[in-house]
Amino acid sequence: MLSKIKLSCITVTVGFVMFCNQAVADVFELKKVAEGIYVHHGQHQDIDEGYQGDICNLGVVIGTTAIAVIDTGGSKHTGEQLLQAIRNISSLPIRYVINTHVHPDHIYGNAAFQGEGVHFVGHEKLANTMLLRKEQYEKLNAHLLGDAGKASTTVPPDMLVHDQLSLDLGSRVLQLQAQGVAHTHTDLTVLDSKTNTLFAGDLLFAQRTPVVEGDIKGLIAVLERINQGYYALIVPGHGKESTDQKTIMGDELRYLTLLLADVRNSIKQGISMEQTMDTAAASEHDKWVLFDIANRRNVNVIYPQLEWE
Repeated sequence: MLSKIKLSCITVTVGFVMFCNQAVADVFELKKVAEGIYVHHGQHQDIDEGYQGDICNLGVVIGTTAIAVIDTGGSKHTGEQLLQAIRNISSLPIRYVINTHVHPDHIYGNAAFQGEGVHFVGHEKLANTMLLRKEQYEKLNAHLLGDAGKASTTVPPDMLVHDQLSLDLGSRVLQLQAQGVAHTHTDLTVLDSKTNTLFAGDLLFAQRTPVVEGDIKGLIAVLERINQGYYALIVPGHGKESTDQKTIMGDELRYLTLLLADVRNSIKQGISMEQTMDTAAASEHDKWVLFDIANRRNVNVIYPQLEWE
């Protein structure tokens, strides 16, 4: 995340070291989380509160012959920062840009990576969904990002994942899996076979309140299926990566299961959606960042769906 940080010590970022004393600097960090794998952590910030296109996790996987990027941020500017950070690490060609789903905070940095030999990869439904939402999202970018939004154009995938797809980066293979309707209807997971690192996209949140746009029952089912495997490291779409699979998966499943039960109970008792927004999963309030905003939105999505059960 592009952030304003007061520095009174040595600050190490990818590719350079800055010595400063109570200065203000712009820092875009890529953190090495495993062999050949780097993650940039976006801020826990709502899209309606000072959003500048950098609120989600961005991944970089480096093989012996090529690089893959996993999500690019919400603006071309963020994508350019990511590209520069990558170039501070490696000069290998960027062969694949993978989008884990359709949400704008994950896809509008794509514009920075357009070039010869770069393939954009996504779920089989991603290209059509990006085009359907193009006008809506680009208006949103223009409103929230100003001039930076004008360059943040829609770049859909040219490689679609219908079920599974393997991408060879040289001495490491990425296994891409298209998921059913869950967080959205365009969700994709990426597994690095060399380090057994799973990039879960927004199927999984850590610290920040999970978001449901697609189907909560589908999301729970996908997470339970993913959790049947073992992963050395899990990178969520938002929040810190973790080697503690039981906790990072369990926390979200606990919240979603409670939210589903509470909304169902409200419908059964004839409690309105507006009232349910204030009461559903209330015991989770202090366990998550941005709970008040995200939980209300989740109820707004889930309640009408469950009325038809």
